Amino acid sequence: MQEPSAEARTDGEVSVLLQVSNEMVRLYKDLFGRGPTKARTDWAGPDAMVCTLRDSFTPAERNMVAMGEHQRLRDIRMFFQHSSEKEFTEAVERIVERKLIAFVSGVDTQQDVSAELFYFEPRGAHEG
Repeated sequence: MQEPSAEARTDGEVSVLLQVSNEMVRLYKDLFGRGPTKARTDWAGPDAMVCTLRDSFTPAERNMVAMGEHQRLRDIRMFFQHSSEKEFTEAVERIVERKLIAFVSGVDTQQDVSAELFYFEPRGAHEG
């Protein structure tokens, strides 16, 4: 089953996606010191959600990019992300009202684009 297009989504579905985007911006700001200027969350199938965040690097991180320290910046970002996993997963589970089974983060240091991927337990997995 495909997720509905943006035009076909209910206000509740759009609201959930907007809430997740807003929460990711808040968490980035609180945990990393600077929130992204752009965020968008979409369903990627019935049990996966992707939040794309743009322009979130701090001035120090932008200096690392200018120095060519892309791998070091990726390592630092992934370390911070891993240390904050609980905050991200609890927030998304609360908003979406579904249990997460996996959380994956990524960052493109060339373009200052981050992705937060959330994989949910399939609906009805514990029914029966």
